[in-house]
Amino acid sequence: MPYGRRSGRARVSGRDDAGRLSAAELGTGLGERATLVQFSTAFCAPCRATRRVLGEVAAMVPGVAHVEIDAEARLELVRALGIVKTPTVLVLDARGTVVRRAAGLPRKADVIAALGEAV
Repeated sequence: MPYGRRSGRARVSGRDDAGRLSAAELGTGLGERATLVQFSTAFCAPCRATRRVLGEVAAMVPGVAHVEIDAEARLELVRALGIVKTPTVLVLDARGTVVRRAAGLPRKADVIAALGEAV
């Protein structure tokens, strides 16, 4: 399936029910300043590239954590957040509030810019 023009671009989360995600919901702790949450599936090629980009950004910015969630194993969370394709990336602030989300392979510059809003 070809990716569209907006694929990978971070946008403000427009979902009121997205709210906050806790460490318990994620299955791991939140980052001190921000958390990059990636929803992936096993056979998703762009998910591997997204993992690399988010890992690099998390290593560059102190206090930022990268959490990868297997979408197939966490269907209840996928449905609650309205995740419809992988990879989907959520940018959370220090309290776990979703401030940005992007579907598709994000560019490193876009991830850094989205983090600027979360930190």
